[in-house]
Amino acid sequence: MKPDFDKYPDGLVPTIVVDDRTGQVLMMAYMNDVAYQRSLTSRETWFWSRSRQELWHKGATSGNTQAIEAMWIDCDEDTLLVRVNPAGPACHTGHTSCFYRTIQLP
Repeated sequence: MKPDFDKYPDGLVPTIVVDDRTGQVLMMAYMNDVAYQRSLTSRETWFWSRSRQELWHKGATSGNTQAIEAMWIDCDEDTLLVRVNPAGPACHTGHTSCFYRTIQLP
């Protein structure tokens, strides 16, 4: 079973990354078919950078790689959930998770 990359015009599948040990949501990024295949082969996360328009190996420059422990696909085959063992912070700001800011509800 693999994601339906043809479902969206840009061929990108939303990918939610979770810390395997703590269950904390670390980040959300996009995988295309090449990033997905590289992630499976290397057992580390690869994504497609929409801003740079290029493949992105998480941690290639920072050292904060993410070793894949498990991967799930949703019922529509258009979203991935990846459980990882992170080697450092997921967020480029240095925070453990990209989701570190709380929105105050009215």
